[in-house]
Order: sequence, then C-alpha cells, then structure tokens
Amino acid sequence: MAYEYPAQGGLDYFPCRYGKSKLLFRGPRRRIDGDYLAVIGGSETYGKFVADPYPALLEQGLGQPVVNFGYMNAGIDVFVNEPTVIDICSKALVTVVQLMGAQNTSNRFYAVHPRRNDRFLRASPLMKTIFREVDFTEFNFTRHMLTTLRVQAPDKFPILVEELRAAWLARMKLLLQRIEGKVVLLWIEPPALAPASQEPGRDPFLVDADLVARVRPLAAGLVRLPACDLPGAGGSSGMIFSDLEEPQTHGMPGPACHAEIAHAMEPELRGLLE
Repeated sequence: MAYEYPAQGGLDYFPCRYGKSKLLFRGPRRRIDGDYLAVIGGSETYGKFVADPYPALLEQGLGQPVVNFGYMNAGIDVFVNEPTVIDICSKALVTVVQLMGAQNTSNRFYAVHPRRNDRFLRASPLMKTIFREVDFTEFNFTRHMLTTLRVQAPDKFPILVEELRAAWLARMKLLLQRIEGKVVLLWIEPPALAPASQEPGRDPFLVDADLVARVRPLAAGLVRLPACDLPGAGGSSGMIFSDLEEPQTHGMPGPACHAEIAHAMEPELRGLLE
C-alpha cells in the first residue's frame, strides 16, 4: 500500500540551487568541490513521491556523491540553456543523461517555456498555417495540444512528428557536445513501442531506437530499460504523498522502479569509474 502523510504535506525534497542557476533541484545539496557524479533528467530522475530516487541509490552503491539534476516535466531545453548545470556536469566523473521526450522541446512549429518545458507558449505562423482548423489559444500544455492535434488532424500530425524528432535530435546532440566529461545515456522505454511511442501520453515521446542510435556515438555508454512499475500495477507501493497529491502519483515510477534503474546503471558506471 502507499503511505500517506497528509498532516506533513508529503515528502520534503530539500530544494536547492547550484551556483548562479535559478533552477531549484532536489536536495539535499551535494558538494561539487571534489569527486562526484551528476544525473540530468526529467520527472523520473527527480523522483517525486520517492524517498530515495535512483540518483540517491547510485550514491549509496557507488560511494560517491551524485548530484540530482532531475527537473519535473523537463525537456532537453532546460539543460541546454543552463550553463551552470553544463559546467558542473563537465567536471563530474560521469554524467547520466536520461533521455527525455520530444514534446517539450521548442521547434519551428511551437515554443515551450524555457524552464517549464511542458508549458506550451505559442504556435508559430507555420504551425497556424498547417493546422488552420485549430485554435491554439486553448492550450497551456504541450501534451494536451499534441493529443488534440493527433485526433483532429491525423493526416497532418506526421509532419509535426518529423519536426519534433528533428528538433530533439539537434538539441540532444548539442547537449552531449557541451558536456565535456563522460556521459552515459539512460533510456527508459515507454510501456509499448511504436505505434504507441507516437502517442503523446507515452514517455519518452517519439524517442525510438533510430534516434537513440544517432546520439549513441556521443556518449560513453547506454543503459536501456523497459518501463517498470507504474501506478495502476502496484507501482505506488512505498510512495510518500499527501491526500491532495494522490492524483499526481499516477504515471510516476515508484521505489521498486527506481531500484531497478539503479541496479541496471551501477555496473555501467563502475566500469567508467575504474
């Protein structure tokens, strides 16, 4: 069963900042004046509702500080545009980069918020020309927008898919090129691959074997995992949340999933640390 602490408001994430960055990451803050590892990623890496997310488990297993740069609902844009994070990762012994979905990346069709990448800001003239029948003022989030377009304009949706894939590839290459140290890619596959991988509700959206193969040469390693225990299949067991937070737990990985990720990542990282 899940553990609820309504009086305490759920889990304390000890939010902290690093250097001049304005972004709040999960703490407690780790030291970066010696040897350490870093992890970049989205909601899964942040580990909401989980006392010990996989970066913390890796720290325990490897005996080295691990800086958790997981950011809720992040896309690649959050990190590409954050020089403090890039600098800290470049000085790390190894950096793990979780592959995030393509929906939260600015592209020729639409722009996302620079920090809250899941926030849809505006459609470009090109987008409005192609999807004339759609009123884009109705959307605040990328997932809602993409889900609607997939249903309302199925004949045009593949055009958007190709643009998102191209933007993801370009931005991912840029991120990996900017991190000067060793990088290991973490690919947590969606519950089912194509055609389900093209459904906006499946994460990482549009990331498939072809895209991963095209960025793999820029990394020192790759760890590929199937989607693990998500709520609805017992995945919320051991999660810590308040009554008000309970709806947010759906779709979030639980402690067992984080343990699986850490177990798979540790041998790869040990090999690079030797």
